[in-house]
Amino acid sequence: MENNKPSQLRRGKLIRMLLYLRHRFDLEEGKEDELETIDYISKNVEFRGANLWILIFAIFVASVGLNVNSTAVIIGAMLISPLMGPIMGIGLAAGINDFDLLKRSFRNLAVAVFISILTSTIYFYITPIHDAQSELLARTEPTVWDVLIALFGGLAGIVAGSRKEKSNAIPGVAIATALMPPLCTAGYGLATGNLLYFIGAFYLFFINSVFISLSTYLIVRFMKYPKKQFLDRKREKRVQTYITIFTLLTIIPSVYLAYGLVKQSLWNQQARQFVRVEMQFPKTQVLNTELTYNRQERTIEVSLIGEPISEEEINILQKKVFELGLKETQLVINQSGSSTNMQVLRNDILKDLYERNEELLRDKDARIALLENELAEDAKIRNLSGEVAREAKINHPNLIKFSLGRSIFTDLEKKKQDTLLAAYASFKSKPGSSEIKKLHDWLKVRTKADTVALILD
Repeated sequence: MENNKPSQLRRGKLIRMLLYLRHRFDLEEGKEDELETIDYISKNVEFRGANLWILIFAIFVASVGLNVNSTAVIIGAMLISPLMGPIMGIGLAAGINDFDLLKRSFRNLAVAVFISILTSTIYFYITPIHDAQSELLARTEPTVWDVLIALFGGLAGIVAGSRKEKSNAIPGVAIATALMPPLCTAGYGLATGNLLYFIGAFYLFFINSVFISLSTYLIVRFMKYPKKQFLDRKREKRVQTYITIFTLLTIIPSVYLAYGLVKQSLWNQQARQFVRVEMQFPKTQVLNTELTYNRQERTIEVSLIGEPISEEEINILQKKVFELGLKETQLVINQSGSSTNMQVLRNDILKDLYERNEELLRDKDARIALLENELAEDAKIRNLSGEVAREAKINHPNLIKFSLGRSIFTDLEKKKQDTLLAAYASFKSKPGSSEIKKLHDWLKVRTKADTVALILD
């Protein structure tokens, strides 16, 4: 009996720990009535009236944000966007076998997508700024991280939507999953005739939507939401079949596409690791690396500068590419061994230098312009000083020394610096106050300055 006592204590502690964790992670606590949650999500599915206008205005705001490359504006647009409603409605409908809700959600999502792309296309067609900024380019090609964000963001969204007290999680999900920017980018692709941008951005939106719907479906089934009841058993079975077919037709291609994104991400990671580790030479440096991954080809193109490496070394590197698991990958090395490659390298160097230093050059141009303006002002004052001195001598015969120049003064109370026109005057005998005022007023008129500091000796 004494030997069994420690094991019983350990078992008791384990049970208490499991009960504690179950209580901590219990989704039933604070849960809204299932029918209330279904009604709440169903109401947010519709896109008409104010909801539709809010969507249009949000699309305009997001398009402007992408156009001027403002992250804060894009986030604000995503906060007011109502796009999450029909996407969660699709997942809920699939989870509770409500074919009418499924059709309504799908129809409203189609309307929202059409209106969004049309709105953004109109904006990008009329805007004078047609350059693709970094925020816009980031939405032209999905990654595996977008899939994970949509999945876990959708889980957070439906859990928050099922609570009695609604939190700020749903707006947060709208920001994290970034549903609006891809639709705006798709509109940009149509407005500029760039179909690759349109396809890539719409693909990103599709992936996000499917995985948000999938996560909603999983939580609805996990929390055992009541399925829609039918009086006609044949109709119920037919609806379940339709929903199952729809779910499979939506999820299977998305999972396949997500798998492809995972493979591409792993390939990119291995390719960069290969360049970083294997492409190290004592008298040669990697200038530029371009990775190409698609169905037709997988290429690692590296531009080298310095002493050319031999064909034997290139063959060894190609073998290492295969050994690292980068199958069907071609290694292309551009180096300064031929005039063609030299031209390629020269173009790459010039492009890289231009892109890196464009902002710096703009800053330098502004500084040079400022300095030139300052020098011109100083030269103008120097030339004016002699003329003003001679004219002042005529008006004030007692004047023996005179100087005019620009001075920098500091306002200690306001803690700022400014430029002031200062005049220095020396007289044979001390001038009266009326003569000083006369000189000061004349200097302001003669120099066309609002303020002149007159310093007497």
